[in-house]
Amino acid sequence: MKRTILTLSMAIALLAANGQQKQGRVVYERTVQLRMGPGDMEQMMPRSHKDKLEVLFGNDQSVRRGIEDNTQEEMTAESGGARHVYLMIDGNNDLTYANFATGRTVEQREFGARNYIVADSIRKLNWKLTGETRTILNYPCQQAVAQRIGKRMSIAMENGELKNKEVADSMKITVWFTLAIPVPAGPEYEGQLPGLILAIDVNDGKVVYQAVELSPTVELGDIKEPSKGKKITPEEFVKEREKVMKDMQGNRGRKGATIRIGG
Repeated sequence: MKRTILTLSMAIALLAANGQQKQGRVVYERTVQLRMGPGDMEQMMPRSHKDKLEVLFGNDQSVRRGIEDNTQEEMTAESGGARHVYLMIDGNNDLTYANFATGRTVEQREFGARNYIVADSIRKLNWKLTGETRTILNYPCQQAVAQRIGKRMSIAMENGELKNKEVADSMKITVWFTLAIPVPAGPEYEGQLPGLILAIDVNDGKVVYQAVELSPTVELGDIKEPSKGKKITPEEFVKEREKVMKDMQGNRGRKGATIRIGG
């Protein structure tokens, strides 16, 4: 792996001099590692889950959406009675729109059989260029790293009952982006780096995005702000999600748990 020295200001200067492709479509494969504590629940869980999504970009905008039938899976283990784990993946109607000119994102989220529209500003992390380089799909890429402090959903056993709990989480994020395509699009962290993101690694393989196809051909009419759903703030969506998850947990009884990937 080559190592070069490149500052963010140098990267932006290179974009101005060498910018070429400004629109296209990227297909990413996403791999999520699934882990639980020791016991029979761990034995029934798959080690990982894979799916695919696409990012369309052009006209200083991008849209991310799923391209596979992401449905709910149920797994069951027997240990003094059946226990169920429900693995939920982003709904087929979920998508993320970003407008790089205005610094705005709009998410269409399907949750609890309802659609929501969640608008927010692009919140940038403190990215650092490492100087590492690699080639992805024949495009030279630079490595950038950042730390993100946030929250995540965790499964815990309390009094014999599996529960979803939100816990504090610190994420180490590594991305590879290419200056050959001077568009700040990607499967996550769009609008934050001076080039198309082709790979992401969160927490040393916990979540990995890898570009597997890249084409300059795209339907620009598909890159538009979503409007199907109830408009709520990011804070309101978190509360609504917690309520729906609690209701789902209650409906499935003491021997069920739900894991959601991608939201």
